[in-house]
Amino acid sequence: MATDKKYNSDGPSAADRALDRFAELMIDKIETLQGDWKKPWFTPGTTQPPQNLSGRHYNGGNSLMLMMQAEKMGYDIPVWGTFDRITNLNFVKDKQGNVLAARDKYGNKLPQVSVNKGEKSFPVFMTTFTVIHKETKEKIPYDDYKQLSREDQAKYKVYPKLQVYNVFNVAAQTNLELTRPEMYEKLKAMAEGQIQHQGDLKSHPAIDKMIDDNLFFCPINQVKGDKAYYSPAQDHIVVPTREQFVDGEAFATNTLHECAHATGAEARLNRDMKHPFGSPEYAKEELIAELTAAVIASQHGLSKHIKNDSATYLKSWLGSLREGPEFLKTVLGDVKRSTGMINQRLVAIEQEMEKGEKADYSQFRPMHGANSPQSAEVRAAKETQEEEKQTFHRSR
Repeated sequence: MATDKKYNSDGPSAADRALDRFAELMIDKIETLQGDWKKPWFTPGTTQPPQNLSGRHYNGGNSLMLMMQAEKMGYDIPVWGTFDRITNLNFVKDKQGNVLAARDKYGNKLPQVSVNKGEKSFPVFMTTFTVIHKETKEKIPYDDYKQLSREDQAKYKVYPKLQVYNVFNVAAQTNLELTRPEMYEKLKAMAEGQIQHQGDLKSHPAIDKMIDDNLFFCPINQVKGDKAYYSPAQDHIVVPTREQFVDGEAFATNTLHECAHATGAEARLNRDMKHPFGSPEYAKEELIAELTAAVIASQHGLSKHIKNDSATYLKSWLGSLREGPEFLKTVLGDVKRSTGMINQRLVAIEQEMEKGEKADYSQFRPMHGANSPQSAEVRAAKETQEEEKQTFHRSR
C-alpha cells in the first residue's frame, strides 16, 4: 500500500481503515488478473452474492468486497453478520417482547453461538440519513421522506452519515455448525442451490430479455462485427451478435459492461466520461464498468471475465489504487449506483415476466438524450447521489 496517505490529525478514520482493507484486497485481485488476465473476476462456483442473516443481499461495493474476501479466505457460504447479530441468535422474544434464552422444542437451553476465537472481522459500509424539516426541525424517517413529492422534499434537509460495520462469515468464522446444525445445513443448501449458467447461448432470463428486447435505458444494437462499445454522443450501445460469442454468459457479461458505461450518461448518473482513450480517467471508467458487470453477473449466477481491451488497464488500476483510498472510494460509490440502477431494471423486468401473457414491457422503452424523462431507476439513483457526495468527508 502507499505510504503517502493523507489522514487527519487524529489518524485514519474507520472509513479510511476500511478503504485500506478494500484497496489491499483489490490490489491482490488485480495482481492475480495481471498474472493471468483470462481468469474471471470471481472463480465460478466459489463466490455467491453475499447476504446478511435476515436474507438481505449486500449491494454495490460491499457485495464486491465481501465476494473477494470470501474467495480469498475460501468461504463457501455467503452469509455475514455483525458480532451482535450473531450473538443475538442465542435469544428470542416472546409475545410480550421479553428477551429470553433460545431453547429447543423440548425446552432445553440451546448451546451458545459465538464467533471463533482469533477470527478477524471484515468492514462494510452503510450510509444512514437523518431528515430534518428546515423550519420546524421535525425529524422524519428517510423512507417516509422518499415517499414525499419533490415539492415537499424541498422543505427538508437530508444529512447523510457513513457508518462502518464489522462483519464475520457466519458459517466459517463461528461455531454455528456445532451449535445450530439445522440452520447451518439450511444456509449450506441455499449456497449450493445458486445456479451457474454456462455452456449455451442463454445466460439469465431477465438479462437476455433486457438485451434482446431492447428494454435497457438506451438502445442496445446487436451488429455483426468485432466491436462492443457505448457511444455517449449517440447514447446507444453496440455489441456483436449473440452467436459471435462462445456462449451466452460471455455475450451477457460483455453487454453488461457496456450497460455500466451507459449508466454514466449525462441524463443518468452524469459521470465525467469525456476523457481521451488511454488516460487515467478513461481507465477509471473502465474499472467502474468491469466491477459493475462482475457484481451483477455474480448476483445472477454468471461469471465475468475481464474484457480483452480492459486488460491493458490493469497496471493503471494498480497504480491508482496504491496512491491512496480516494480513488477506490469514488470507484466504489459509482459501482454502487451503477449496479443499483441496472439491478432495479432487471428486477422490474423479472416481475413483469412473471405475469406471462399479461406482461407489458412498454414502460421499459429506452429513454435517452439530455431532455428525456427519467425512469424510476434513474431518479432513485440520482436522489441519493448528491446526498452521498459529502458522506465520506463528514465521517472524518
